[in-house]
Amino acid sequence: MLRITKVTVLLLSAAWIADYVDRVVVTFALPAIGRDLHLSHTQQGAIVSVFFLAYAATQIPAGLLADRFGALTMAAIGMLAWSVFTGLTALAWSFSALLVLRFLFGLVQGVYPSAAMKALAERSLPEQRTTATGWTNTSNAVGTLLAAVIAAVVQPLWGWRVMFALISLLGLAALVAWRVWMPQPLPQDRIELVADRGVPWPVLRAPALLGFAVLFFGYDTVVWGLGSWVPTYLHDVHGVSTSRAALLAMPATILAAAGIVLGARLSDRLDGRPRLIVVPAMAVTVVLLVALPHIGSIALFAAVAALLAGVASLAYMPAFAVPLRALPPVVLGAATAVIIFGGQLAGVVTPLLFGAVTDRFSYAAAFAALAAGPLLAAAVAWFVPQSADAFRARLSGRFAAPDPKESLA
Repeated sequence: MLRITKVTVLLLSAAWIADYVDRVVVTFALPAIGRDLHLSHTQQGAIVSVFFLAYAATQIPAGLLADRFGALTMAAIGMLAWSVFTGLTALAWSFSALLVLRFLFGLVQGVYPSAAMKALAERSLPEQRTTATGWTNTSNAVGTLLAAVIAAVVQPLWGWRVMFALISLLGLAALVAWRVWMPQPLPQDRIELVADRGVPWPVLRAPALLGFAVLFFGYDTVVWGLGSWVPTYLHDVHGVSTSRAALLAMPATILAAAGIVLGARLSDRLDGRPRLIVVPAMAVTVVLLVALPHIGSIALFAAVAALLAGVASLAYMPAFAVPLRALPPVVLGAATAVIIFGGQLAGVVTPLLFGAVTDRFSYAAAFAALAAGPLLAAAVAWFVPQSADAFRARLSGRFAAPDPKESLA
């Protein structure tokens, strides 16, 4: 991997870590927030879902803006603004106020993902892009782990309001590091351009791209369903404190990071071919999801949840691998935004649905309902293009010569 790419991965990862700490720490604070503001499970789910509603709505406009005004410019605006709204969350005095603040937080944080992927694409070669992006996205798990540590240490001492005020500084620190060390993009002659291969515009409406967005939606139902509700489930059903629940989440976040990297490396070695990774990973995920609420031992629950996180995370980068290899950086901001939109739409639906099913039926029923997501991801992975050439052929409508990798997959 080029040195420019490595430095970019480190700096983007620092910002992603701040992003995820600011975003995920609310799930560890939900029991305390619910108690202080007298919220039901459905209202607690709405606090998480309203963020993703705004976050999802921002994705495609943000990708277009990154392509128009530059990846680093848009990402920096997002980092500054989300840090402000993280700090303002500490001032929430009611359910309605918290909903408004989380919605605004989602709007400004939604600017970052597609800009970050575009920035990395501008500083990496196509054949290394998925692996580089995979390493960057391990920061999601690191950010979740750091959020758990912060929640376990800070919240018992000073409460959730002080915790939100303190973590608002992380994004500002990452932004300063960008200004000092972010390298310039690679010269365009170092990057394979595919505009002369008949790739039409707009790419955004292409079924070939929308299929990967649906795949990512299915995968992310697991991530946002479990990430939003496992701490509260452990508190309500097993009497586990928020601090201990945060610590129990650490093995899952570590294995999730490992799964993202392994899935990325496999995707590059297989030239994409997502069905070979996604289908078996999602099948195992379904079995573990259904079994999880029936485990009585806390230690065994944490072990199974960790295994589930590692296996499910294998499907993360296969949702992006083929488009990342097939498209030039000039359109990757918008193209990756479409896929990210699918995942964030899962963040809108799943936490609220999980809370509603829990209120109406039980936690066991809510866990079982999550299995619909990985089943959808596995089904879609079977039909999306399995290589960069097949993806470009689908976009351009040229099917004269079948892709040999498709027939072997």
